[in-house]
Amino acid sequence: PDHMVPAAIVRLERLPLTANGKLDRQALPAPDWHGSREAVAPRNATEQALAAIWCDVLKRERVSITDNFFELGGDSLLATRATARVQQELLVAVPLKAMFETTTLAELADRVETLVWVNTAPLAAEAEVRLEEGLI
Repeated sequence: PDHMVPAAIVRLERLPLTANGKLDRQALPAPDWHGSREAVAPRNATEQALAAIWCDVLKRERVSITDNFFELGGDSLLATRATARVQQELLVAVPLKAMFETTTLAELADRVETLVWVNTAPLAAEAEVRLEEGLI
C-alpha cells in the first residue's frame, strides 16, 4: 500500500546506535527533501507568510512552494498547529481539512486567498453601497 512505501531513502555507512546497542532513531539524519527537486521561493505575501509558518512548525530553515506539508514531516497535530497560526497571523479561518486537501504550499496559499476574498467580498460590496448612498 502507498502508506507503507518510504517517502525517502537515505544511505548511511552504518546505523547510529545507543549505548545499549539499539537503533538511535533521534540520531538518524533527516532526508534532504530539496536535493531531488529545485526549491521555488514564495511569490507573494500569502506564500511568504505560509512558508514562515511551515518553517516554524516543521522546524525547517526553508520550504518551497512546491513542498507538501506531510512529506516534510508534518502530521495531523502539526497541521492543527499550522492552521491555528494561519488564523492568528493572517486572520483567516482555514479548515484543518484544507491542509489534507491541498498538496503544496502554493495550493494552500491559493485556498487562503480565496477564503480572504470570500470573507471580504460581502463587506466590500456593502461598503460600496453605503458609499453610493452617502452613508459613509
